[in-house]
Amino acid sequence: MIKIGTSGFSYKDWVGPVYPGKLPSREHLSYYAEMFPTVELNVTYYRIPQTRIVEGWVEKTPDDFLFAVKAFGGLTHERDAPEFAPFVDALRPLVEAGKLGCVLAQFPYSFHPTGENVAYLGRMREGLGDLPAVVEFRNAGWASNTTFETLDQLNLGFCCVDEPQLRGLMPPIAIATGGIGYVRFHGRNYAKWYQHEEAWERYDYTYSAEELKEWVPRIQALDERTPLTLVYFNNHAEGQAVQGARDLGQLMLDMD
Repeated sequence: MIKIGTSGFSYKDWVGPVYPGKLPSREHLSYYAEMFPTVELNVTYYRIPQTRIVEGWVEKTPDDFLFAVKAFGGLTHERDAPEFAPFVDALRPLVEAGKLGCVLAQFPYSFHPTGENVAYLGRMREGLGDLPAVVEFRNAGWASNTTFETLDQLNLGFCCVDEPQLRGLMPPIAIATGGIGYVRFHGRNYAKWYQHEEAWERYDYTYSAEELKEWVPRIQALDERTPLTLVYFNNHAEGQAVQGARDLGQLMLDMD
């Protein structure tokens, strides 16, 4: 099963390109869920959501809709005294509704493949309990068979990425671990990846059909190896992610 969506759904610059101007923001998720069967939530990185908010996500989406939820930043970036229980508890409504695709644990570039950090992956796995989880590494040092074997042993998925091929960044490896396939399209904006004034500029990029075609056989291979493959477009500026998700979905159908 392949589900394609976008990283986030609530952006001011999507009003017009994606959402009708008169549509209230409280209805954006329901509108989005008519276009795509899944979404990756970034808001949970910044704060642990209140139960009523999570229940609202459940109520505004179809029964077969899936959420990928980014792990709270205190669990992936600070890591000094991580408290997993409050985060896990907050996701309970999604779990009970069968709508949690997985937790996405995105680590910073400074998270190197050291023994201490490998041990932390095990600590995170224990802290998340039986929740499905995927790890996104930013540092290319993790691109090794040893990493993939470790993730498999911990029942953690590997996040495949498409991003500028700059020195030190993760290469476009397509591999599945932990029983789940996961792909994030960050765009290929080489010029703005490091040199930008606003964070969104890094992801200001429109994928061509030829660039997306590169990933069709890779995603199909992930799908053959796992019961679920989640694909998200993070090039969200002015709704470019929506177009990318639609274009890739059509390519997948055309090349099936």
